[in-house]
Amino acid sequence: MDIGTGKDLADYGDVPYHLIDIVDPAHEFSVFEFRKRFIEAFLRIQARGKLPLLVGGTGLYLEVVLKGYRLVEVPPDEELRRHLASFSLPELAARLNKANPSLHNTTDLLHRERLIRAVEIAEFKIEAQNSSALPDLEPLVFGIRWPREMLHQRIARRLRERMEQGLIEEVKKLPKAGVSFERLDLLGLEYRYVALYLKGLINKNDMFLKLNSAIRQFAKRQDTWFRRMERHGVRILWVEGGRNPAVAILEMLKNERLRADS
Repeated sequence: MDIGTGKDLADYGDVPYHLIDIVDPAHEFSVFEFRKRFIEAFLRIQARGKLPLLVGGTGLYLEVVLKGYRLVEVPPDEELRRHLASFSLPELAARLNKANPSLHNTTDLLHRERLIRAVEIAEFKIEAQNSSALPDLEPLVFGIRWPREMLHQRIARRLRERMEQGLIEEVKKLPKAGVSFERLDLLGLEYRYVALYLKGLINKNDMFLKLNSAIRQFAKRQDTWFRRMERHGVRILWVEGGRNPAVAILEMLKNERLRADS
């Protein structure tokens, strides 16, 4: 799952990376597990006297770290899962909304497996908070933004590059390795739409157009999430993507240090 996930490991050069290639596709990775593994990686990097950089990921995963959320590990509840098996998607969504009216991660509402798990988590009751504490953080948060039309062009170009690199062939190998089509639907937009093509439900041109449109919509939801993070106290220093963002970020870092020293 190298192409569809956009690992781009060659771009890192000699920079060590963490939390990539850590679980199998069948493993149900969660925000709780991400938080736990982030803490472990952060402390290892910090112990070497290096500066940890948290890059990419969904807004939810970033916010868990930046806002210091405490989470608890919720074990599977087989009795509840059997009870919910006959519920329709709208019924499950209503139950989740009742248990967690402040839900922000609406992606869970689109997939039955995730929706049942979200209900399971929302209804879980625990007296003791047994989550490991996050280390003390004083983060600087940078966001790279592009004009909408240019962003759309970059999304389309990126998708074409992935297709040329063998995205379809990569997805085709996964069912042969034991990954079900149902699981592919949960592994990201690229895997979902290529799986539809491989099952003969859409043609190749429609696959590209629908996937391109879905990535645009996802980018828009990301932007909305980051704006919400700003409203809730996360200060994001925005950098224009077309103006050498690396140089701009280094300059901002210098200015922030000067401001802190003064």
